[in-house]
Amino acid sequence: MAFIRKRGNSYYLVHNVRREGKIQQLHLARLGARPRISDTVIHGVESKHPFVRINWDDLKERTSRDLVKPVQDHSDYLRNLITQVRNVHLDLADLHFPGLGMTRDRAMETQLVTELKLLRGTLDVKLNASRKGMNLRGGF
Repeated sequence: MAFIRKRGNSYYLVHNVRREGKIQQLHLARLGARPRISDTVIHGVESKHPFVRINWDDLKERTSRDLVKPVQDHSDYLRNLITQVRNVHLDLADLHFPGLGMTRDRAMETQLVTELKLLRGTLDVKLNASRKGMNLRGGF
């Protein structure tokens, strides 16, 4: 059975296997500072380790319930998030959309626009909640 393990500041998806009578941990995926089980993680694990059976729904539920602590308790996490937001802001400011039209990969251009729209929607929800006196996590 696969489970999530924390080493240092990162979380990993691991699975115990028995080899020559000894238990060894098979590292299936690095999940980063906040463990998230995304479709990309699922696809990567299933393609690299096709014989490992994983109950993804149970793992996602346990991850969201047990491992992800509230953001308000993690000032280091918030500092890192602020840095990431600033970097995304600067990267987007440097991005020239007329130049993107000349790229050979139209699918990548479409994906970028889709992700930017999703980002705008997420930001609108969070900013509207903060204006209404709710905290940024969506609670009251």
